[in-house]
Amino acid sequence: MTTAVVTGLGITAPNGLGTEDYWKATLAGESGLGPVTRFDATQYPSRIAGEVGDYVAEDHIPSRLMPQTDHMTRLALTAADWALADAGIDTTELPEYGIGVVTAASGGAVEFGQRELQNLWSKGKEYVSAYQSFAWFYAVNTGQISIRHKLRGPSGVLLTEQAGGIDALGHARRHIRKGFPAVISGGVDAAICPWGWVPQIASGLMSTVDDPARAYLPFSEEAAGYVPGEGGAILLVEDAGSARARGAATVYGEIAGYAATLDPAPGTGRPPGLRRAAENALADAGITAADIDVVFADAAGVPDLDRAEAEALTGLFGAHGVPVTAPKTMTGRLLAGGAALDAATALLALRDGVIPPTANVGAAAAGHTIDLVTEAREAGLRNALVLARGHGGFNAALVVRRPG
Repeated sequence: MTTAVVTGLGITAPNGLGTEDYWKATLAGESGLGPVTRFDATQYPSRIAGEVGDYVAEDHIPSRLMPQTDHMTRLALTAADWALADAGIDTTELPEYGIGVVTAASGGAVEFGQRELQNLWSKGKEYVSAYQSFAWFYAVNTGQISIRHKLRGPSGVLLTEQAGGIDALGHARRHIRKGFPAVISGGVDAAICPWGWVPQIASGLMSTVDDPARAYLPFSEEAAGYVPGEGGAILLVEDAGSARARGAATVYGEIAGYAATLDPAPGTGRPPGLRRAAENALADAGITAADIDVVFADAAGVPDLDRAEAEALTGLFGAHGVPVTAPKTMTGRLLAGGAALDAATALLALRDGVIPPTANVGAAAAGHTIDLVTEAREAGLRNALVLARGHGGFNAALVVRRPG
C-alpha cells in the first residue's frame, strides 16, 4: 500500500514562530502562556492564554489579503508557506489537480466574525465587510491556502475540535493512498476573543488560575483545567515514491497508523473510546503496544479526564510502560491546531531522538501510573503515538514512524 510521509513542517506557536524556534523553546521548557492581551479579559474568570505574540502579519501576508483574513487564517497561510518551503516543493511542477488541502477547524474565524457583527449591531449593515461572507467560515483556512497556491486537488475540513488535527492528517493519508502525490494538512486555530472565549468558559473545563506557570498542569495533583492557545502546524504529506522521485531533502517520518472513535453517550456504562482509538491506530500501523517508544498525550488538565487517559495508557502499555509527554503545557490547548502541532512535535522528537518535557509539572499525581516526562529526555525513538480528544466525545490516535 502507498506510504504517506511528511516532508515539510510549518509551525506558528505561542512559544516559537517557525519550526526550529518552536522546537528549541520546547526542548528548553520555555512556555508561551501568559495573561490575555488580545482583548480585555479582566472581568472573565479565566485570564491566561497561549498567544502568538511576536507575529506581525504584514511581514508574511500580502496587503490585498489583509482585509479579507482573520488572525487565524493569517497564521495558517504563514504556516502553509513555511511547510511548502521546508519541503522544497514547487506547486507549479506538479499536476494541476495533484495537491490537495485538508485542514481542521473548530468554529472558524470567530475574531473576524465578532468584529463584523459588532459593526452590524452598533453602526448598521453598511459597515459590515463584504468579506464577512466567507472570512469567518470554518473552511476558510483550507480555501485560502488552496487559492493562494493555486491547488486544485481534493480538499476538505474536519471539525472535531482538539482531535481535528489528527483527523485531517488521517484524511490526507487517504488521498495519498488514492494516488494523489501530496496534500497540505494539519490545523491552525485562533479564538482568543470574547466570542471564542465565553463558550470555552461555559464548558467548565477552563482553568481559572492566574499564574501562567500553574494554570495548566495535566496529570498533576494540582490540575485545575486547561488553558486555551492559538496557532498550530501545517504539514506537507506526500507519497513516498513521489518524494523520492523529486529528491525531497527531508523526510520527517511516515504516517503509519490512524484511527478515530466517538465516546458512548453518558450513562451507558460503556468506557470512553480513547483506548480503542489507540489500539486501532496501532493495528493500522501493523505494530503492537511494545513497539511504541513515546506517547504524546491529549493532556486535558481536568482531573477526571486526566484520570481516564492515564487509565487508558496503563491498560494499553502497563504501569509506567512507556514515556508519556505533553509539550502542549507550553502552548495551551490550541483547539483545531493542537493535535497537528503535537504530530509535528512527535516527528521532531523522532528526528532528534529526544522527548520534549511536560513543562511546570513536577510529577504525575499518585493515582496516575504513567511515566510522565518532565524534563527533556534523550531516547532511541522509532514509533510515536499521538492522542487527542475533542469536546463532544471525539477521540483520535496517530502513529508516526521514523524514516528508514
